[in-house]
Amino acid sequence: MGTVVRRRRVLLVVALVLLTASCGAGVFVYRQLNGNIREVPLYSGTTGDAGREVPDVFGRLPINVLLIGSDSRAKAVNCRLGGGCDRFTGQNADVEMVVHVSADRTNITVMSVPRDTVAELPGCTHPTTGAKIGPRRAQINASLLYGPGCTVAAVHQVTGIPIDHFMMVDFAGVIAMSDSVGGVSVCVTDNVFDSYSHLKLTAGTHVLKGLAALEFVRSRHAFGDGSDLGRTYAQHVFLSAVIRSLKRKGVLLNPAAVYKLAQAATKALTVDPELGSIPKLLGLAADVNKVEADRITFTTMQTSPDPADVNRVVVAPAAKKLFETIIKDESLSSPGAPATPTPSVRASSTPSPSPTPSVKPGRVNLRVVNASGQEGRATEVSRGLNAQGFVRTTLVSSPTVIARSTVGYGPGRRDQAEAVAAALELPPDTISATSTPGVSLTIGTDWTEGATFPTADDRRSTALKQSHAQTAKASSCVPVSKQNTVTVNGVSMSPIQAFAATPDVKLSAP
Repeated sequence: MGTVVRRRRVLLVVALVLLTASCGAGVFVYRQLNGNIREVPLYSGTTGDAGREVPDVFGRLPINVLLIGSDSRAKAVNCRLGGGCDRFTGQNADVEMVVHVSADRTNITVMSVPRDTVAELPGCTHPTTGAKIGPRRAQINASLLYGPGCTVAAVHQVTGIPIDHFMMVDFAGVIAMSDSVGGVSVCVTDNVFDSYSHLKLTAGTHVLKGLAALEFVRSRHAFGDGSDLGRTYAQHVFLSAVIRSLKRKGVLLNPAAVYKLAQAATKALTVDPELGSIPKLLGLAADVNKVEADRITFTTMQTSPDPADVNRVVVAPAAKKLFETIIKDESLSSPGAPATPTPSVRASSTPSPSPTPSVKPGRVNLRVVNASGQEGRATEVSRGLNAQGFVRTTLVSSPTVIARSTVGYGPGRRDQAEAVAAALELPPDTISATSTPGVSLTIGTDWTEGATFPTADDRRSTALKQSHAQTAKASSCVPVSKQNTVTVNGVSMSPIQAFAATPDVKLSAP
């Protein structure tokens, strides 16, 4: 697999060099592409930083890239495309997606942060104007008013996920990049007309090019309940289709297609300095390209209605599990997909250690230490142990929160530690020798519910709960809203009804 990927990367670079050299302007074209890229500092928060990745046991680091879609009308072309130039100043983030590439490069998680999310945001200083804003509670998409580095700071503060890079694209960039891959094939369940984004399609599959692609990814009234959540689902379908198309057409192995894509991409992008060169972008693209479509999981951060504003949302408690899974670099790919878990994580197929027959549970003196930061965990786990005959337990609450659950044993107590681990379904690599006499179970933040340790499938299922997850391999039709989310001639109606009520409005795509 590694040889194939390296070969593809070499072919990609060679193809680009041959293409430009054949025109007699290789260096010129390279400099032109490199010169297209705009750079802005990664972080513009007034305190802290964007976080730090934790290497796996082999020293490999995951990569988290924040994709930002800007609604700026600063350029004339974006003003024409977005409209409302008399009303909109500055810029907001229409799209915020955290793209997590695993340390072993076998899987990718893409998590959308709905733009309507209200949260505590950090103070920021605009990198070019010097404008400042203090910490405040506000809608997260407004952070882009102070530059992409402020959006990086906001997403990191809200999620706790380290952000290594960002890539920002504007309206014109969406069109250029979708056209450069020959259009994007998407499907909708019903006839649809969004009177706000102007998306109008018949039920079924369409290839979106030009303005139609922008109308689709910007539409928030055509799908779902008319909120930003429906838009994130549609964007996942769109990006999944882009990924499948790139892989199916072999775009990255076609010199002409590579150059066309590179021209569109570099002109459309604003990135952080660490990502601001053609070799670095090619390296990131190669890392993404090696991951199969069924190992790329799209999710949406779980939210709840904002008690202060029914039109806004807040981060739901369930989102904490999704954040933790990304931070810990655990795969969210479907259970049926082949997985290569990091050494510290037990896949569902990994057997628990077998109980040691010579150990009688009733004779084991066990300290149960709650270091999970969640009240009552030692009591809950102890009850489960008592039911299996481990009745001699001492409960301890630790002032220190520990990330990983472990079973420690003193001299001559390994067999007892193995029996405890087997009863709790803890993986073998959680057992280790200590200088403390007896056996001690420490409950970490990786085990916050239940009396037995969750398997990889359990953790995956919990993290993805209510996150509208799908893989890039899945080809599905976006459900058109049946609620009254649009208006035609001042009358509120559904996008399906709006389609029928506007026979004179031209279709976005055939």
